[in-house]
Amino acid sequence: MPDRLADASPAAHDREIEQEQKYLSVLYDRLDGMRGYAQNRLKTVLLEAGGTPQARSERESFTQLYNEDLSKYDAAEHGLCFGRIDLDGTDEQARYIGRLGILDEDNDYEPLLLDWRAPLARPFYLATTANPEDVTRRRHIRSRNRAVTAINDEYLDLDAARRDGVVGTDDGVGGESALLAALNAARTGHMNDIVETIQSEQDAIIRSEHKSVLVVQGGPGTGKTAVALHRAAFLLYTYRQQLAKSGVLIIGPNATFLDYIGQVLPSLGETGVLLSTIGDLYPGVKAVREDSLRAGEVKGSLAMLEVLKQAVRDRQEVPSEPVRLAFDGYPVTLDRKIATRARGRARSSRRPHNLARPIFASSVIDALTDQLAATMGADLSGGTSLLSSADLSEISDEMRADPHVQAAISALWPVLSPQEVLADLLADPARLDRAAASLSPGDRAELVRSDDGTFGAADAPLLDELAELLGVDDTEERERSRRRWRAQIEEAQDALDILTGSAPQDIEDELDPEILMAYDLIDASQLAQRQEFGNRQTTAERAAGDRTWTYGHVIVDEAQELSEMAWRMVMRRIPNRWITVVGDVAQTGDPAGASSWQRVLEPYVAQRWKLTELTVNYRTPAEIMAVAADVLAAIDPAISVPRSVRETGNPPRAHRVRPAELAGTLARLLEAEHGPGTSAVLAPAALVPQLSALAGEAVQVLTVHDAKGLEFDRVYLVEPQAILNESPRGLNDLYVALTRATQRLAVVHTAQLPEVLSSLGQA
Repeated sequence: MPDRLADASPAAHDREIEQEQKYLSVLYDRLDGMRGYAQNRLKTVLLEAGGTPQARSERESFTQLYNEDLSKYDAAEHGLCFGRIDLDGTDEQARYIGRLGILDEDNDYEPLLLDWRAPLARPFYLATTANPEDVTRRRHIRSRNRAVTAINDEYLDLDAARRDGVVGTDDGVGGESALLAALNAARTGHMNDIVETIQSEQDAIIRSEHKSVLVVQGGPGTGKTAVALHRAAFLLYTYRQQLAKSGVLIIGPNATFLDYIGQVLPSLGETGVLLSTIGDLYPGVKAVREDSLRAGEVKGSLAMLEVLKQAVRDRQEVPSEPVRLAFDGYPVTLDRKIATRARGRARSSRRPHNLARPIFASSVIDALTDQLAATMGADLSGGTSLLSSADLSEISDEMRADPHVQAAISALWPVLSPQEVLADLLADPARLDRAAASLSPGDRAELVRSDDGTFGAADAPLLDELAELLGVDDTEERERSRRRWRAQIEEAQDALDILTGSAPQDIEDELDPEILMAYDLIDASQLAQRQEFGNRQTTAERAAGDRTWTYGHVIVDEAQELSEMAWRMVMRRIPNRWITVVGDVAQTGDPAGASSWQRVLEPYVAQRWKLTELTVNYRTPAEIMAVAADVLAAIDPAISVPRSVRETGNPPRAHRVRPAELAGTLARLLEAEHGPGTSAVLAPAALVPQLSALAGEAVQVLTVHDAKGLEFDRVYLVEPQAILNESPRGLNDLYVALTRATQRLAVVHTAQLPEVLSSLGQA
């Protein structure tokens, strides 16, 4: 083990790095050995053939196991070991922390490296000088390409710190040089993996054992998203068997955000997670259409429940005029009375629309059969039916198969899809007026649109609700599945017959009867099942295509943006109600979003939800947060301002320009930037198209909505008054925009600054 640092000289520091490099090399040697073993075992398993059904099943399980191991080892290649804790002041009690666990096979399988989620690794995150948990020193180890690049020591034993000539700290944040180095590092456009710098209040949430709804409320820059993702990794690690089959769903606010966080979980060795926005959560539908703010607000309200119910009932019609049909040369009439009675029976079953259709159809066919029987009986015997029950059953079956009868039934009670119902509803003002009589004329007008086959983010919860109201009659699909399975068995039997027929009879006669041929080891059904196994999808892939899939755990990031209808959609996917909700009601920008966690959650879980809070702002410098605090006070004076842990010495400035100078001023400010990192121009939606030419490799031009959940080194906020004006929650949007920067903030405006930004100095 490396010696303790005796002094702060560069030479001693270099010796410590050299010692850590030796240990890291040992760990990578063991990782290579583990990888080589898994590769060799996988090759051996793949080369094996035949065997009993049990042996084949075991072989398939081992194949999956070794492939998962190899993926885990590849994911741990970068930053394999990132920390060390020294216990009780002795090097022999040092524990190394990393992305996975590694054991010393030559020394009674003692741990060489602790998985960061293991209980023994917990002090790396929780220990402070106030509560050291026997930790005397915590070391953060930085590496790149298997080489140690830096170490940062933090002493928790003040006596040891004084002996070594190091000044200790006891605030748990301010003295952690590794954390501050990570915070000051330039952004890359993807979320940095902060597993090495998780703080105490974050770690407590990550490892929480609360089994209902856990709310993580935190202001900007408090690490909410990082906590949510690392909680996903921790839960997958701790409850692997439970969650491997059901999966974990992570919902984010937009596609940009999902791309931003997409690299974090794979870097922690977890790949079985589905990431989605609300708009893309309904299978087969991509959210591409943009609604007006008011239309989105109306669609997100619970008032749409009655609208959708009425829209479905509106498709359950009765004929205004009798429908005359001919069957087997006899006339029959489907009139309003027959249809009304059939509709009443179908509705009283309380089944979803498509599942109630057979009841409607049977009632109509029974009535038409009786009508036909009466007509035929009158012709045959002057009014008394001579038809037996078997005759009536045969007539009913033939009528059920008659295309004209079926067309008449379908016209009154059609098989419907959610997409069809919603598109027809919103494209037809008359249909919308009938279904949405409870809405104001203005709101109905906001909802009307042309049907171009596209849907928006606010439509996905409506489609999901309609899917519940309509139901899926999968009788035909089950029959198709049975036919496909029979065809697969027949193909497998043909293959076995070819193998049987390819062996000459005289050779078979001479073979030892104990020597098994291929067709002795497997039958057609087993061969077909083996083919099915080879086409098996991952849990995430199967879940993404199945609307009725229920997950073991759901994480909702930027949860304050979800509407009441969106919450209904989420809750259907998590009946056990084991959810991590991450957000900040002060940052709610969507007019249909949440203003209270209690109002959102208690209809589903009553009092069984727990509120936790993140109070330390790691992202936003104190100079910027001082300006944002005024906006937060205007939103809700009762909300506490997150405490910023650092200052940059760069107070934000406002640049007032003439309208014709707006784009040019922004271009000059961007050109004057020095150093690495990313920049964002955040502007009102109306200005984004004309400013889009400013975008480049390290510069994005975004609306505030699209920037939600993201962070940039430098932010240029354009026309704050227009941002306030364009939304009913403009103050919330302005607060979000002000808190995206990790280093510098500039405000460029042509109109008067809002009063809430009066503390800004002019450039």
